Amino acid sequence: MNPQFWHGRKVLLTGHTGFKGSWLSLMLAGFGTRLAGYALPAEPVSLFRQAGLDVLFELHAEQDVRDPAMLAQVMQQFSPELVIHLAAQPLVRRSYAQPLETWSSNVMGTAHLLEAARHCPSVQAVLVVTSDKCYQNQHWQWGYRESDPLGGHDPYSASKAATELVVQSYRQSYFETTGPLLATARAGNVIGGGDWSEDRLIPDIVRGMQHSTPARIRFPGATRPWQHVLSCLDGYLTLSERLLAGERNLAQPFNFGPAAADNLTVLHVLQALQASWPALRWELGDESPLHEAALLALDATRANLQLAWRPALSLEQGLQWTADWYRQAVAAPDLARVLTEQQIADYLVLSARS
Repeated sequence: MNPQFWHGRKVLLTGHTGFKGSWLSLMLAGFGTRLAGYALPAEPVSLFRQAGLDVLFELHAEQDVRDPAMLAQVMQQFSPELVIHLAAQPLVRRSYAQPLETWSSNVMGTAHLLEAARHCPSVQAVLVVTSDKCYQNQHWQWGYRESDPLGGHDPYSASKAATELVVQSYRQSYFETTGPLLATARAGNVIGGGDWSEDRLIPDIVRGMQHSTPARIRFPGATRPWQHVLSCLDGYLTLSERLLAGERNLAQPFNFGPAAADNLTVLHVLQALQASWPALRWELGDESPLHEAALLALDATRANLQLAWRPALSLEQGLQWTADWYRQAVAAPDLARVLTEQQIADYLVLSARS
């Protein structure tokens, strides 16, 4: 990732009010990027609201990606060079309760985004963010590769697999030789300060500590590909730089995941987090009431070789940074933006050395 590359670029972010979107907005704004955002209003408790990030955007549209006319209007109005599509219903357990919202947001929302980009001459590249859960889970121990079959048991996972198929269809039908370069990014379980989403491991633990009601951990033995949000966003921007440079061979799916040693259990992550923040408590369960894979890993060899991308933060470092962010932000919520910007600056120094 080259921070100088982004100065003066015009980038449209969908889902900019979410967890990853908030970190990415601050990162790009720090690089001097011109930003537009298109998303549902931020949740009342969110990094976007804590840090007052609406001021970063030349155009801040609180709209739904399921509104194709409005999405096309905003895109034409801003005329971005790059679109990074993060807007989605991102939670597995919510997808069971709200399957139609999940399918319509994740699949049709992406189709609307790609159709708007197809008719916007300024757009040179589009990066669609999906998930590691887009793969048909075979319960094997090695990491999934981009060529492995897509699939999904729950509505969320299946919708992400379907999203990949929508992107593939648009790429082959409309963008094979002309038009925007179109790629997808499949990331693992992302951690970092400022995630307040429901039914996610670390936010649940922090909320439990705040309310003196320890969260119950339902699947402590599950193994996941954990990585810090900044390592993940580094991958997104590294790929986007190459797409904007016109490297059409990179218009394909990419996994962004940790080294194999950082595919660890939920319990291991909790214990490492507690080492940095001893006040954290939880209760261990031993059940998975909905279908959840016990083992999930990503093979990021393609990104390693073709993009020279590797996570600059180990999981141990990422957990320490995450604990530090929450501990300070819980004590002083007004510091949310300062804490986030400082970790971005520290990450840029670290990644420049690696």
